[in-house]
Amino acid sequence: MRIKSNHRCLAALRLQVHLAKLGVIVAMLMWTTSCQKAIDVTSHVQQVDWGYEVKNGPDVWGKLSPEYSLCSVGMHQSPIDLVNPTPTELPAITFNYQPTSLEIRHTGHTIEVGYPAGSDVGSWLEVDGTRYQLLQFHFHTPSEHTVAGELFDMEMHLVHKSEEGTLAVLGVLIEKGSENAAFNPIWAHLPTVPGEAKRVESVTFNVEDLLPSARNTYRYEGSLTTPPCSEGVNWFVLTTPIEMAETQISAFAAIIHRNNRPVQPLNGRELLIDVAE
Repeated sequence: MRIKSNHRCLAALRLQVHLAKLGVIVAMLMWTTSCQKAIDVTSHVQQVDWGYEVKNGPDVWGKLSPEYSLCSVGMHQSPIDLVNPTPTELPAITFNYQPTSLEIRHTGHTIEVGYPAGSDVGSWLEVDGTRYQLLQFHFHTPSEHTVAGELFDMEMHLVHKSEEGTLAVLGVLIEKGSENAAFNPIWAHLPTVPGEAKRVESVTFNVEDLLPSARNTYRYEGSLTTPPCSEGVNWFVLTTPIEMAETQISAFAAIIHRNNRPVQPLNGRELLIDVAE
């Protein structure tokens, strides 16, 4: 957008010189004003883009665009501090994840791994009679959810969607520890430039291998943790974290620097935790 504006301005300046020779001063002023307005509009569009810096971070998301208003005024926002949950016998979650080739991209805000949709088998989780297809998973550093106020080194979000359009996100907390070999096929192909995408047919992995064996969860109703902060999202955060080596965590942090939204008020919502073993 800026390049096109600059070309128009250069053309305008050439015309200004020609017109100046003819003494058409009014036309010069009109062209100059037009170019200045084009530059101003471009700058305004750039400022709307959200991020994690002071100028475009979580504290001001709701002011960047009317579409992001829930980020400021929503009452059921995520993430939250996972503290004092109510132990409850909750419907079991059925996990059905299948192997897939690697589709990975740098979104500018995170590293996202896509799961192909529409396959014969599909990858999904099912809870209380509703099946949610896995769309993609991505990462935040440090974690977005906290446990009794404590941050983890990273957090992985598996984003699912039902046929009715309802979202369910499985959150996996990640702490520093032993090397996690299940992530190596992905970490070997981390894109480093915003907008960069890779499809690596030779790499096959299964998201099932990235999860802990214990599958108890915290559960609550929340939102997306990034703009537009849409609400009505079913959150399932595993109570058991997984480990990654410091070198694995550092490799991600070297590309994506602090992309976590601070915890939001619970505002009277129920926070539940499985009691089943």
